Amino acid sequence: MFGKFMNNYYYGKSGKGDYTPEDLPKNRWQLFMEMLRVRLSALCRMNLIYMLAWLPMMMVVANFFINSVETLNMPVSMESVHNAVVAARNAGTGIGEDGSVTITDEDGNATTYDAAAIQTIESFMALSDEEVVTMQVEYVQNNLLWCLIWLIPCIFITGPWTAGVSYVTRNWSRDEHAFIWSDMKDAMKENWKPALVLSGITSVLPLVVYLCWTFYGSMANDSLLMIVPQMLTLMMGLLWSIAVTYMYPMLVTYKMNLRTIFRNSFLLAIGRLPLSVGVRLLHCLPLALATVLMLLTGSLYVPLALFAYYLLIGFTLSRFVTASYTNAQFDKFINSRIEGAQVNRGLSEEDDDDWDDDEEDEERELKPWENGYTNRE
Repeated sequence: MFGKFMNNYYYGKSGKGDYTPEDLPKNRWQLFMEMLRVRLSALCRMNLIYMLAWLPMMMVVANFFINSVETLNMPVSMESVHNAVVAARNAGTGIGEDGSVTITDEDGNATTYDAAAIQTIESFMALSDEEVVTMQVEYVQNNLLWCLIWLIPCIFITGPWTAGVSYVTRNWSRDEHAFIWSDMKDAMKENWKPALVLSGITSVLPLVVYLCWTFYGSMANDSLLMIVPQMLTLMMGLLWSIAVTYMYPMLVTYKMNLRTIFRNSFLLAIGRLPLSVGVRLLHCLPLALATVLMLLTGSLYVPLALFAYYLLIGFTLSRFVTASYTNAQFDKFINSRIEGAQVNRGLSEEDDDDWDDDEEDEERELKPWENGYTNRE
């Protein structure tokens, strides 16, 4: 029974008829849903490999959230300890000769606070509400700064892995075959240098944007003109986060240099701005939802559920959505203008307009295909 289950898991159920042309998806949405159903278990298996590259980043982000929550809960915890110390002193129990105080909770667990710790707690309790808020903001900002610094090497190492996964999900999303490990490894080997450049910029940019935002923000208190460079740095970071959606799929699909990848990706990001922003927000939805639930409930099960989602399928599902979307955009704006390039792979008819209903986009001056490059097939 277990062997049959494993065979079905890896190879599918037997006795199923082959696809006929009439069974093929008629539009992009049908293709996406059908390929997601077919490749769901494979995405989960590949996610176990891909998440190894993202595990250091997940640990850094988790540490930041834990420290931030502790900082926000600091007044409550400090007040609780202070009340317990006062009660122990009034009762005359648990007081050491060196000024330390031992507190025993309801479960019988004893915690000893030395004189220095008690003095720190009493100094904190003497602060006003405004001073407490200021201290909390400073702690969170310091934690965020160190988080962004540690994220640089953590994100930097993910570039080749992302290139490999982008190649596999590109094939799967247009109903083409790809082996999880061998094809992923070959794509990593072929594209590791430009992929490291992309991941390097992606890793450094959040820290640069944060430092520029705080620096120009402090200067804006004296001169409102400093708001202009402050907003420009923010827009630079947001534009890169949108354009990078196209960069990895373009890297593994076409033979072009990095300069051409940058130019074409930014053209597509700006020319298809509503859809580009929508896809990026879709990727951020699980983290945003978990953050809101964490702030509202304070439950530790929320980050555990988020970790389980990314452990199971989160990373590769995001890549699969990106590949499905970029395949449609590449067919519409690039492949259709390359002689001999095949378009609408996996579809039973040529119909690339199902990702959006805005026919006026056809008239936009979006020409990333005029660069002399060819398909990498």
